Amino acid sequence: MPMSDELFYLLFLFGFYATTVVTYFALGYGLTWVNDRNPERKIQKGRGSDKRRRAEVRQSLVSMFSACLPLTIGLYVQQKGWAPGPWTFNWWAAVPLFVLCMFLYDTWFYFMHRLLHTKWLFPLHALHHRSVAPTIWSTYSEDFFDNFLLQSFSAVVVFAVPFPPAILIGHRLFEHFNGMFGHCGFEYFASSTARYPSPLLCTTFHDQHHSGFKYNYGNYFSFWDRVLGTISPNYDRRVKAFEDEGQPLTFSRAVDLAEVQEKPD
Repeated sequence: MPMSDELFYLLFLFGFYATTVVTYFALGYGLTWVNDRNPERKIQKGRGSDKRRRAEVRQSLVSMFSACLPLTIGLYVQQKGWAPGPWTFNWWAAVPLFVLCMFLYDTWFYFMHRLLHTKWLFPLHALHHRSVAPTIWSTYSEDFFDNFLLQSFSAVVVFAVPFPPAILIGHRLFEHFNGMFGHCGFEYFASSTARYPSPLLCTTFHDQHHSGFKYNYGNYFSFWDRVLGTISPNYDRRVKAFEDEGQPLTFSRAVDLAEVQEKPD
């Protein structure tokens, strides 16, 4: 007896959720190990980051499900024919389609993120901002509906752009890892490609959103923040400072983060 579409996508949802949880802990512990050996790369030096870890992990286990749900909805409505049929996947078109998906998602994220900072919707978003100095564990530490609104791009975009399922799935996986590195609190990607005139970002960008609150609403690119005047005034300078420091990565020593006593930005 063939499996129904409903059962197939239900199994896909829980399988994708399980994959998200496993990689959350694997990357979380792995990057924490690296962070502990490179305290000079901490962005908000002197500010504790781990007091809320247990609560963040508990909330993340809930919110990761809401991050996976919109993708399943988008794939399901495509399968049922309620949205335009997806384009045929071709490897030669994969890169431009993926870049287009990133730009559209970044646009969705920027404006939805700004809405979540209004007085009407901020109660949904406030939980995420309890982590003033974010860590990799706080990536998904947000209200279930807050995260669903940000990630609902996957359920909405299929009605406007018929992305192949492989692009939507690949993007959600990329966003998962991008979000974790963006919240890790340590800078490993500072370079000229992460500051003006390049639209690309590094970890400092979202870290400044948590510490400064009213800046840096984008996700992959600084384009909308620069155009609409919400870029942090010292973002490019901070990236250049990390770039100039050029500290080599080390994997052989464990240093207490308390040794680094500089004041936070």
